[in-house]
Amino acid sequence: MELSTLDYAFIIVFFSLVLGIGVYVSKKSGKNSSEFFLSGRTMPWWLLGLSMVATTFSTDTPNLVTDIVRTNGVSGNWVWWCFLITGMLTVFVYAKLWRKSNVNTDLEFYEMRYGGKPASFLRKFRAVYLGVIFNVITMSAVTLAAIKIGSIMLGLEPWQTVVSAGLITVTFSALGGFKGVVYTDFLLFFVAMAGAIGAAYYLVNIPEVGGIEALMANENVTEKLNILPDFSNKKALITLFIIPLAVQWWSSWYPGAEPGGGGYIAQRMLAAKDENHAIGATFFFNIMHYALRPWPWILVALASIVVYPDLASIQEAFPNVTADKLGHDLAYSAMLTKLPSGLLGVVLASLVAAYMSTISTQLNWGSSYIVYDFYKQQINPNASEKRLVAVGRISTVVLMIFSAALALLLQNALQLFDVLLAFGAGTGLIFILRWFWWRINAWSEITAMFASGIISIILKLTPIGAYLFATETGLLPDWSEYIFIVVVTTIIWLIATFMTQPESNETLRSFYRKIQPGGPGWSKVVDEAKTDAVEIVKDKEKWSVPAGVTAMLLGVLLIYSIMFATGYWIYGRTTQAIVLTVISIIAGVLLVKAWNRLKGNIL
Repeated sequence: MELSTLDYAFIIVFFSLVLGIGVYVSKKSGKNSSEFFLSGRTMPWWLLGLSMVATTFSTDTPNLVTDIVRTNGVSGNWVWWCFLITGMLTVFVYAKLWRKSNVNTDLEFYEMRYGGKPASFLRKFRAVYLGVIFNVITMSAVTLAAIKIGSIMLGLEPWQTVVSAGLITVTFSALGGFKGVVYTDFLLFFVAMAGAIGAAYYLVNIPEVGGIEALMANENVTEKLNILPDFSNKKALITLFIIPLAVQWWSSWYPGAEPGGGGYIAQRMLAAKDENHAIGATFFFNIMHYALRPWPWILVALASIVVYPDLASIQEAFPNVTADKLGHDLAYSAMLTKLPSGLLGVVLASLVAAYMSTISTQLNWGSSYIVYDFYKQQINPNASEKRLVAVGRISTVVLMIFSAALALLLQNALQLFDVLLAFGAGTGLIFILRWFWWRINAWSEITAMFASGIISIILKLTPIGAYLFATETGLLPDWSEYIFIVVVTTIIWLIATFMTQPESNETLRSFYRKIQPGGPGWSKVVDEAKTDAVEIVKDKEKWSVPAGVTAMLLGVLLIYSIMFATGYWIYGRTTQAIVLTVISIIAGVLLVKAWNRLKGNIL
């Protein structure tokens, strides 16, 4: 495939703008560690919201969605659509709590909520566990997608893609810090969306597909269109719908969809001007992420089934693709090779934008853990601000190298998605409850983290997993593996919680005084403080969580209604589309009223 002069022009201009932003903000970003990692906590909601959307618009996301649609149909996307519930809970319950904490990273929370050596260990270990191990795995999936795009669309060797894409990204990330990331995300969002929508419109109308009506009528596509799984197929119903909605959203820690908030979502909430801007940013992100963005990818995935019905057809069309990189996720890149000059340049720039946005965020977030939660805590507590920024820049480069090396060994995006879900299974409930139940302690989190990791390794990498959960020969159905990890991990951390000492009164009272979480889960601490004539309750207003949960449910209804109404409009199913559109309008009106009662106007 040959790029035209126009295509190269789009890409060169884009690279120049991104690097220019990084250089422009580099001096101020290097002023101190707060500027480098949180931009001085001055960011408005709309800019942070756009940054969240751009960050989750990574090169592996269209590939992942394509893999899911080709394998399990549109309804297979419930494995990540379910995380909307987590997102809405973060918006209406946890966003204000994170902003009130005023910590530099979400891991600093540990030594606010817990005390003593266990809290210190947890903070430092999680800094390495999440900031390095989990972070490198996540970035490697994004880089793997870039490798496949480079191989299919440009004929590049994997190492060529890794070096060229990684070098530019790590340069502006190290220079610009968090402000550079957020400012470039503003540009990257619009470029990425333009590329995704333009590609979907063109590819659905190429002669091989024949337009939207022909696509919907194609015999290979019709069985993939259902938004809800086939309820007569017990395995599909349980795996694709019931487990995600009933268990997965609250039980698993997954990057970008952490129960109770966390990771780079928490980083952006902490960088907001105030609590209302934190709430507004996360709500805007969830609307864009779930309601408006998936359908361009889904349409390209459906069109790819017509053009490349199986893996053999992809291999035949692109014989240079090695066997270890061949998968259904390649179909997205394969479809993009059919774009015309000009649009091809825009789409390539959009894919580069998606890659750079995600990787730059992961690099800045991961290095913030290394700097604040490991280096400053474990190695050099008296480090100057200049030294902290320098360590942040060095760790940015090192994380990029590690993730690029791992990407060269991987095969497909869905493979990593399953691994990450398994490793976080059973830990999510702690992240929800630790704000509102005094009895959760540092040992609860330590035990859960190690339990889920060890159990996942045993089931994924040893014969025991195959013996218990193999698709055809296992003692238990393969879909029960995730439930098994969740149940066993939860039992283990609950036992550990009640077998270990609770946090000290001093720690619990200090946390309550600062955060004011409220609720029956803290009544014991509040009553004992009152008995001891210690004032810890500042907020005399009614506990806001029940109202927050109501707003959460309305938000979930609103966004799902918009998402599915959009799908049915595209499908040409007018009746369902009209009904869901009306429901979304009603839910929106009710949500505005609930939100105004809860927090007031964020603007």
